[in-house]
Amino acid sequence: MAAARSFRELKAYQAARDAARLVFDFSKHFPREEQYSLTDQIRRSSRAVKALLAEALARRRYKAAFVNKIDEALGEAYETQSWLDDALDGQYFSTQEFENLDRRYDAIGGKLSRMIDRADDFCKYSPGTDYRSVTREEGESLFTDHE
Repeated sequence: MAAARSFRELKAYQAARDAARLVFDFSKHFPREEQYSLTDQIRRSSRAVKALLAEALARRRYKAAFVNKIDEALGEAYETQSWLDDALDGQYFSTQEFENLDRRYDAIGGKLSRMIDRADDFCKYSPGTDYRSVTREEGESLFTDHE
């Protein structure tokens, strides 16, 4: 497995982004009285999954920080499923639409759990690395090249 150069390359991020877009589209049709409760909450939690994945990858230098952010993303995915239950109970979308989104968040949860289990594969260095002793390769810039 090649290391992801960007959080956008992570399959979990791509799935979370697609699911958040669907949540947003479905929630456009929620009743107006839900605007500042269910609509806001489900949109925030669904978007938080992908945002926390991006943050986790940025913090992969430290395994504990990486795992913590992935664990938070997992919590947000489950929270989204809870809000989906509320939307189904309010009959704000069909059972088929609910099942589609719920399955997506089950799959995202599985991907996140595997990322936690395989954190060493994602993290740059082992937890005991003394970063003062990490050397640059010949010709390697001190700064990140953002081309």
